[in-house]
Amino acid sequence: MKIRAAVLREIGQPLVIEELELDAPGPGEVLVRIAAAGLCHSDLSVINGDRPRPVPMALGHEAAGVVAGLGAGVDDLALGDHVVMVFMPSCGHCLPCAEGRPALCEPGAAANGQGTLLAGGRRLHCDSGEVNHHLGCSAFADHAVVSRRSLVKIDKDLPLAEAALFGCAVLTGVGAAVNTARVQAGQRVAVVGLGGVGLSALLGALAAGAAQVVAVDLSAEKCRLALELGASAAVDGGDPAAVDEVRRLTGGGADVVLEMSGSARALENALKMTRRGGVTVTAGLPPPSAVLPVNIVSLVAEERTIKGSYIGTCVPVRDIPRYIALYRAGRLPVNRLMSGTLNLEDINLGFERLAAGKVVRQIVEF
Repeated sequence: MKIRAAVLREIGQPLVIEELELDAPGPGEVLVRIAAAGLCHSDLSVINGDRPRPVPMALGHEAAGVVAGLGAGVDDLALGDHVVMVFMPSCGHCLPCAEGRPALCEPGAAANGQGTLLAGGRRLHCDSGEVNHHLGCSAFADHAVVSRRSLVKIDKDLPLAEAALFGCAVLTGVGAAVNTARVQAGQRVAVVGLGGVGLSALLGALAAGAAQVVAVDLSAEKCRLALELGASAAVDGGDPAAVDEVRRLTGGGADVVLEMSGSARALENALKMTRRGGVTVTAGLPPPSAVLPVNIVSLVAEERTIKGSYIGTCVPVRDIPRYIALYRAGRLPVNRLMSGTLNLEDINLGFERLAAGKVVRQIVEF
């Protein structure tokens, strides 16, 4: 079938809206009619070259839609079901999957790096040849074929524009607080970087019972939003005294610091904001060349913990329904993260706004 998709033809250049040929779903695959897709910094990092991926590539990885076709062997979904896409497919058989850590699925990571679906093939074509898939989703399109293992079924009464947020921003941010950091009731938490993932992490820490959450960002507008969402205080991340201010506000350093900005400097500061014996978690993705200077004596003598978090250390089929339930209960108001909607034709303008730090989450609606 013919579809319209946003394609990255050349690193550093705007996306091109073009017509592609989409194959029918193969065994274990599903055709999804995309209803809504979020613009995320991970997409922007592919466009600007910070996260190198093979091109041409149809971008988009945070989305929700409706099942429109089923490949052979898919018997647990039906036409018309509503689904959220997950940007790391899990095979269910490799060692990380067997250990209950699908975010680290080895075949899934290999497929994502190569621009294929989990089974190893590509279902997108144009006159000049095959087009790569972005993280198994390629959701900036009116339709997509994905692995069944890239989908989580959801109830139909949740608006799909809101549901899309749960596939990346909420899954990654809330999961980093709840699963990776294991924020406990009464703890003091700081969140560095207040994009969609960072604000989701803030909401996750509050839902987990944190007594204090200090928000840190360069944007005064995002700091104001964090305060509206329940942050105890907000600190200008560009202030040379930001680290000292966070340490003062938290009585010597936060128990947990969640770094979500994708900046090596921000992670270095996050470590300094963490108290002795505390936990520093990062879910940001800086360029592959970025390194972190660590004082090893401090790491040992102060029993510090530095943890990476990918997809919020989540089990998506377990966690997405849980987070949706918390949203419905009013404990995760993630709809407040939506900065607005746009058409596919305006997607490059949307990424310009995202790069300028003027928005949190924009949603392309189809």
